[in-house]
Amino acid sequence: MSEAGAEASVGDRSRVSAVLTGSAWLRSLYAAAGGFLIFAGFPPRPLWFLAPVGIALLTCVLTNFGRGGLRLRAGFGYGYLAGLGFLVPLLPWIGVFVGAVPWIALAAVESLFIGLFGLLAVLVARLPWAPLWIAATWTLTEWLRSSVPFGGFPWGRLAFGQSEGWLLPLASVGGAPLLSFAVALTGTGLAAVAVAVAAKRWDRGFFGAVAAALVPVIIALVVSPFLSTMDSGDRTITVAAIQGSVPRLGLDFNSQRKQVLDNHVAETVKLAAEVDAGRVDQPDVVIWPENASDIDPLRNADAAADITRASEAIGAPILVGTVLVNADRTTTNSVIVWDGANGPQEQHDKKIIQPFGEYLPYRSFFRNFSSYADRAGNFVPGEGNGVVHAAGVPIGVATCYEVAFDRAFQESVRNGAQLLAVPTNNATFGDTEMTYQQLAMSRVRAVEHGRAVVVAATSGVSAIIAPDGAVTSQTDLFVPATLVAKVPLSTSSTLASRVGPVPEIVLSIIAVGAIAMAVLARRRDQAEHSPEETAAI
Repeated sequence: MSEAGAEASVGDRSRVSAVLTGSAWLRSLYAAAGGFLIFAGFPPRPLWFLAPVGIALLTCVLTNFGRGGLRLRAGFGYGYLAGLGFLVPLLPWIGVFVGAVPWIALAAVESLFIGLFGLLAVLVARLPWAPLWIAATWTLTEWLRSSVPFGGFPWGRLAFGQSEGWLLPLASVGGAPLLSFAVALTGTGLAAVAVAVAAKRWDRGFFGAVAAALVPVIIALVVSPFLSTMDSGDRTITVAAIQGSVPRLGLDFNSQRKQVLDNHVAETVKLAAEVDAGRVDQPDVVIWPENASDIDPLRNADAAADITRASEAIGAPILVGTVLVNADRTTTNSVIVWDGANGPQEQHDKKIIQPFGEYLPYRSFFRNFSSYADRAGNFVPGEGNGVVHAAGVPIGVATCYEVAFDRAFQESVRNGAQLLAVPTNNATFGDTEMTYQQLAMSRVRAVEHGRAVVVAATSGVSAIIAPDGAVTSQTDLFVPATLVAKVPLSTSSTLASRVGPVPEIVLSIIAVGAIAMAVLARRRDQAEHSPEETAAI
């Protein structure tokens, strides 16, 4: 081909590229599509690899496909659209029984944090090693989203979409924050690789981008063989998870007095008969779900008698999820160790309670928008160290919503938990994807702390999870069921358990440092350019 022909060909490709990437409408579409790809990578779909692809597409938009020049407000807008593309399809379970307004409102508010990521990504994209800084800003904004307002909302962290992914072993090194960062870095690296390949640029930037995309995967593959050593533990016990099911789905799942409790008692007594017949191993500990006793057993003698009967029949202590009514008429979401005729022993009162569900901030204000405001609970957070003892075993407990927060099981393991339990009640979310999203969190926590995790759900999905994150058994939805399994107990600690929040702090500091450098560089540019040129920066 002649030199003139080659130049024409390059020009044609440039024009096509400009058409495909230059329109604000197309960039908006790509941003929303990037968010949707992140959603598609979440359970119950085993498409974990779509999350870094979604991050890559969004990063391409925020860097203007390698050309730069986006304004900060454009970065915020594209990030916000990506947030909607991600969170709107991720969170419909919020409104399954209360209507679309809370669902859309929550997605809209939480998308602001991804909008902030978009703004910061545009800012730091001009620095050398941009994939690293952009990934760090994702970690920073994910931390913010998990912290504020009202204690934060960590649902949809990138880590929680990786329960079956190649990067999962990294949770044992730096917990969910490092895992999220690795997903983001893989995505930003892929974006830089794609831009370099499209431009036929094979310089140091290209090889740095390849490293950014591959290094997290390589490190995870190196760490992976060590996860198998977690499975043996120091000793084993036999544990049972009871799923008694509920008489109906929805907010009034417990409107039939004591029916939920009766279901769990019946399923436990049925298990006792199986044990007596020699068909099932005798459990050392039985775990019931959150709200398994739908009336306060400390105030209702008939409930206490039924729980005692179930514990005596199975010959083991039961962790009973219930709601306790305090003297001031507030309530606590509690898990009580109930040991046969000895009755109630230690208890875990849920410490991280769910705003707009278990309690309602600014109730009088929100009452103007929804009649469901008065149905929100009056729960108060508990105290304690996240550990209860049953059959001599220290068990870490994170009730339902708590499992999404790093600090819940960090505290439990720091205080000696050898086994982790997640009692949960998902009956109020119907047959949505919520229970599978939550199960994925428990799988990440298992790897993070090198502990077996027992998930007991009123209506499913209940599961036994090995310390390497594998689900060894699980139930179906909306049927009474029992799981019995030998699980390892462990007194050792993963690196993630030992360092706690340090990786998130370090990554956030790195992000803040990059933002500061980018701001200084931006100010220098503004000082060197005319007002007209500055307006375009």
